[in-house]
Amino acid sequence: METHLHNHEAPDRGTRQQPPSELPIRFAKGVGPKRAKLFEKLGILTIEDALWHIPWRYEDRSTILPIRHLTAGTCGTISGTIHSSTLLQTRRLGMTMLKVIVQDETGSLEVIFFNQPYLKTMLTLGAGVIMSGMVAQASRGRTGLQLRSPSFEVVEHGQDRSLHVGRLVPIYHETRGLTSRHIRRIANELLAQSPPVLEDVLPPSIRARYHFPALPEAVGHLHFPPQHWDLTALNQGTTLAHRRLSFEECFLFQLALGIRRHTHREDKPGIAFSIPTTMLSTLHSLFPFQLTAAQERVIKDIQDDMVRPHPMNRLIQGDVGSGKTLVALSAMIIACGSGYQAALMAPTEILAEQHALTMNQPLAQLGLRALVLKGSMSAKDRREALASIQSGKTQIIIGTHALLQQQVEFFKLGLVVVDEQHKFGVLQRATLQSKSQHPDTLVMTATPIPRTLAMTAYGDLDVSVIDSLPPGRQPIQTQLYRKSGRKQAYALVHDQIQAGHQAYVVYPLVDESEHVDLESAIQAADRLQTKEFPTHQVGLLHGRMKSAEKFSLMEAFRQGAIHILVSTTIVEVGLDVPNATVMLIEHAERFGLAQLHQLRGRVGRGTVPSLCLLISDSVKGAQSKPIQQDMLPLSYPHSPGLEIRPTPLQSAQQRLQAMVDYSDGFAIAEKDLQIRGPGEFLGVRQWGLPTFRVTDLLRDRAILEHARTEALALIERDPHLLHPDHRALKTAMFRRWGSAFNLGSVG
Repeated sequence: METHLHNHEAPDRGTRQQPPSELPIRFAKGVGPKRAKLFEKLGILTIEDALWHIPWRYEDRSTILPIRHLTAGTCGTISGTIHSSTLLQTRRLGMTMLKVIVQDETGSLEVIFFNQPYLKTMLTLGAGVIMSGMVAQASRGRTGLQLRSPSFEVVEHGQDRSLHVGRLVPIYHETRGLTSRHIRRIANELLAQSPPVLEDVLPPSIRARYHFPALPEAVGHLHFPPQHWDLTALNQGTTLAHRRLSFEECFLFQLALGIRRHTHREDKPGIAFSIPTTMLSTLHSLFPFQLTAAQERVIKDIQDDMVRPHPMNRLIQGDVGSGKTLVALSAMIIACGSGYQAALMAPTEILAEQHALTMNQPLAQLGLRALVLKGSMSAKDRREALASIQSGKTQIIIGTHALLQQQVEFFKLGLVVVDEQHKFGVLQRATLQSKSQHPDTLVMTATPIPRTLAMTAYGDLDVSVIDSLPPGRQPIQTQLYRKSGRKQAYALVHDQIQAGHQAYVVYPLVDESEHVDLESAIQAADRLQTKEFPTHQVGLLHGRMKSAEKFSLMEAFRQGAIHILVSTTIVEVGLDVPNATVMLIEHAERFGLAQLHQLRGRVGRGTVPSLCLLISDSVKGAQSKPIQQDMLPLSYPHSPGLEIRPTPLQSAQQRLQAMVDYSDGFAIAEKDLQIRGPGEFLGVRQWGLPTFRVTDLLRDRAILEHARTEALALIERDPHLLHPDHRALKTAMFRRWGSAFNLGSVG
């Protein structure tokens, strides 16, 4: 190891005791303290990090064309020397043009770079360069050929030239002052060490089962692939070496999740609830419909959890209208039937009131008391509510963030239910859980999460899915219109109202903004009332109204006194009016795909076919088209570096077309994941989505599935990884994920 240390710095005694892979990157040959700071900008702190910093793309430089053999209209790679470099100011204000002449033994070639004046300091006279790009005919009638804004690299005529030329060459994510050329040299030095710096921690049985190469071999081939390897597979990240690294990354991650989940389930004392069979049967008989098979299956999952003497930690996924509320109410009845209280936290007062409206009557018939705790209560009502909660007179407490306040003390909290989980942070959920000793926890979301993300963001939870709607629900036909088709959309709204039904009209803003030229909901309500629907009652609902005004308006809409409810996205969740059969969304391109699907879910809640009308003036070719029930096959992007994200306009077009094409929330979620990518999907960064070094959650979903299966099987055999054969695996897992999951120390 000593021969590979930086010349001017030696490791201290503590550093010498570290495994080579854990040494700070500054000790690698050719790095040192100054360049180590540049590596830190790339997230590279250790030698292991450097070797796991695999290329994001590759170039085939095995065939270097002589300049005289280049032809216009083809891609070419040349190797030569800078003969001249001239920076020119173009006639267009602020535009610069760098004209470089590159020579090799066969001729010279003009290379043009626009608006990149800083390149002149890199492309200096006499510098050796490799350049790749599309060969074009010289402009303005001049003879000869050109390269315009090619990819390039400055190379030296030294001993390591073979790293940069004449092979499949790796291209890395870079930072100013640290180029792919530098990273190649350092990677080559680290890979040349004997014994290998990286230790293979995957169990031999798993390596054999998937035919994986050893870790040092896989890493070495990804940095410097053999010439016969397929360039497309390398750039798509689908080689066996890529899959080997992705599997290990996913496997260690799933081990960490599995250990945290096992610790939560097995090592923490919880409540062993009794199942009040009679109360549950009575509850289910009070509703004018039968439970779906999916609801019965999920309730059985919850019962199995709640009778165990360990805390339940379960996620319920269900599309809009799938009956999650009844499932949650069943869980609360189990808690209350065993002498405990249950708390349900909702993101808005409207949703909290909606839950109370749904639950109050059946709870009263079961002899249970519920109340809504919200921020807008009077001081007197709040004092009485807090006293009732603390004394145990109230068994079920429904509320918003107000439940998290320090003054809220429970008599005997046994179950925490969090609705619309993605609207709350992890700390908020933990705050509510802390108001009792290890209560059972049930989190719900009507925003379906693709399985790939559920295995990461919610990997420590048990997941149940309500994958069917109650019988009698009719499909919602979604139609897309340009602004010029608004009259046609209004005609459909009019027809529904004439048939005795009601409508929502949703706008993205409350009032006009000088920065965003949108018609406001306030102006729209007035125009709809006076010009479009003068014989019908139009109401306006938005977030700036006082609570009493909101609830009065909502009740009028429920009772049918208001025919058209104009609203902002405050109606996204919380309103359940079966007689509302049409949802018209203005400026639909301004909404996210999940939000559009949630808004659409406000209709179609009865037995009458419903409509969702999307109006957008910024989407080309908007047209009406009935929903297709089939989900199209997914296309997988290249590795993260090659992935091309759609422009905002393209993204809007894809979102709106997805709403027309798909009715199923899980299909919508998969499409949303494709359009935006894991890093932005539904704000998953707030959920704690991990940062992977190699794994692409879109491309590698099958690998993640296999890694999860193998990790759970290993934890089943050795829950704390105590077997001597698993010592290195456990160390690697803690080093990579221990702090992220609060797993404590290895010791």
